[in-house]
Amino acid sequence: MKDWIESLPVHDNLLLAFGGVFVALVVASVAVWALRRARPQSAEKEDSVRELADRIKSWWVMASVFLVAMILDRKISLAFFCFLSFLAFKEYLSMIPTRRADRRVLFWAYVALPIQYLWIGIHWYPMFLIWIPVYALLMLPLRMVLIGETKGFLRAVGTIHWGLMITVFAISHLAYLLVLPEDGNPNGGGPALVLYVVVLTQFNDVAQFLWGKALGRRPVVPTVSPNKTQEGLLGGLLTTVTLAWLLAPWLTPFDTVQSLAAGTIIGLGGFIGDVVISSLKRDLGIKDSGALIPGHGGILDRLDSLTYAAPLFFHYVKYLHF
Repeated sequence: MKDWIESLPVHDNLLLAFGGVFVALVVASVAVWALRRARPQSAEKEDSVRELADRIKSWWVMASVFLVAMILDRKISLAFFCFLSFLAFKEYLSMIPTRRADRRVLFWAYVALPIQYLWIGIHWYPMFLIWIPVYALLMLPLRMVLIGETKGFLRAVGTIHWGLMITVFAISHLAYLLVLPEDGNPNGGGPALVLYVVVLTQFNDVAQFLWGKALGRRPVVPTVSPNKTQEGLLGGLLTTVTLAWLLAPWLTPFDTVQSLAAGTIIGLGGFIGDVVISSLKRDLGIKDSGALIPGHGGILDRLDSLTYAAPLFFHYVKYLHF
């Protein structure tokens, strides 16, 4: 077993970090088991415990899939993120109203998706940056013009391209972290940076929720997400910044100041991504983006924070160290 672990193309720090994630999941699972064994609770509390149990089970699955994707061949890792973007884009399209004429346009939107990850696979950074923001922006309206359907034109072209930007372009920054030169981060290379931003973003969501439950009084954006409070935002941000500083020597090339700035970028970026997707769902009159992940909702419900945190963190770390 030891020889097999040593043969994996993964830095020791990355394996230790994954070990810490699974230890946290074990602790959470034991806590839920203890809650279920406690004296009978109200129906409302039982539903809350059941939802919590579903969430933790889903986290076990997501963490396991993520681990496998990180430790296998880099092409498989890129394919994993490409598939993740595909699921997110497909889920996004299932939420928004589309016209029959849009179906032929959507074909080209789906074609643009794997090409975005192709640029990552061949390390073509300029095309990675402009393929969807520029070329897809120009290509999709042209296809609509050729179809000849003008009613709802602006709405259709805007919603389709924005969906590509959020679910493909933004998320693809996680994949590009994987192929950054390893000498830029001696503490695990690109995969360690991916784990760093993903763990901190998800931890930030949980921390803001817990601080909001404990101390929350004043809402931040009451018309978008009434349950998000200023106290929750500040408490979650401070907690995330602290964890960013603690994890930085293990997973990143950051010094103290850089790690504190990274934690701030991830914490604020994650919050903005969350409320932006919440605004979308509120506009469409839906609670969750889907039902693919028990206890969590859909893919977008889990990726919402990363849609802002991932690109912001990517350009921050690339500017400093690559």
